[in-house]
Amino acid sequence: MNPSHILQRPLITEKNTALQEQNKYVFEVAPQANKLQIKEAVEEVFHVTVTSVRVMAIPGKRRRFGKFNMRKAPSRKAVVTLKAGDKIQFFEGV
Repeated sequence: MNPSHILQRPLITEKNTALQEQNKYVFEVAPQANKLQIKEAVEEVFHVTVTSVRVMAIPGKRRRFGKFNMRKAPSRKAVVTLKAGDKIQFFEGV
């Protein structure tokens, strides 16, 4: 599987920004990707060393659009811990 298909986007939230101080980064990942594929994708794309990967399934939530009740698609997110000294720069020069 192509690394660009495994890592869909970084999740930038206040809580995830605080985790970056502990060398932990959060990504939305493909539903069928396993921990080894996620580790290899992060190492290939960002040229860092990954020490651990934790994966969580996020259930789809119900949303109301006018008179219609719909369900958002379920997703997965991964918390990736990097080796001490490695960094991922999402925002260069901000």
